[in-house]
Amino acid sequence: MASSLTCTGVVWALLSFLSAATSCVGFFMPYWLWGSQLGKPVSFGTFRRCSYPVQDESRQMMVMVEECGRYASFQGIPSAEWRICTIVTGLGCGLLLLVALTALMGCCVSDLISRTVGRVAGGIQFLGGLLIGAGCALYPLGWDSEEVRQTCGYVSGQFDLGKCEIGWAYYCTGAGAAAAMLLCTWLACFSGKKQKHYPY
Repeated sequence: MASSLTCTGVVWALLSFLSAATSCVGFFMPYWLWGSQLGKPVSFGTFRRCSYPVQDESRQMMVMVEECGRYASFQGIPSAEWRICTIVTGLGCGLLLLVALTALMGCCVSDLISRTVGRVAGGIQFLGGLLIGAGCALYPLGWDSEEVRQTCGYVSGQFDLGKCEIGWAYYCTGAGAAAAMLLCTWLACFSGKKQKHYPY
């Protein structure tokens, strides 16, 4: 099977896939922020959450529904910052995934990844990592929303966790973006084989 990648390019393809998968899994999971409400654990992502309060009409009190899910609509996301974070991080994850799948195809298809294409792919990875990093930086701006304050003991604010803590999915998303920006972008410069020039 012919490949358009150098040995460095194969390592780049695998690391690109791992960093994209890490960022995408972290982005999708609702474990960016951990807290508790009514004695139950609560977690938030950018567009999902686990455990939410509902009014129990029979007992005339608030109870926690321990389920995970997306918000009913895009406007249902607790803050404008989290809505922007969702768009920016999702776009970055999409770019990383696009480059990673193209790189993996380069392992099997000859003349797919040239040196120039590899460098362009590295630039796209850098942009994707930058977008995800921007999304991670925007996320704490939404900690002053009412939903988060209820969970974090009414003492949280922008860049102030209150009684909450950052979850593993936030770190996962950021680590995947950092790997894409710092490692994959550099490896992409050496990934493609020199193009053959055919005399026609």
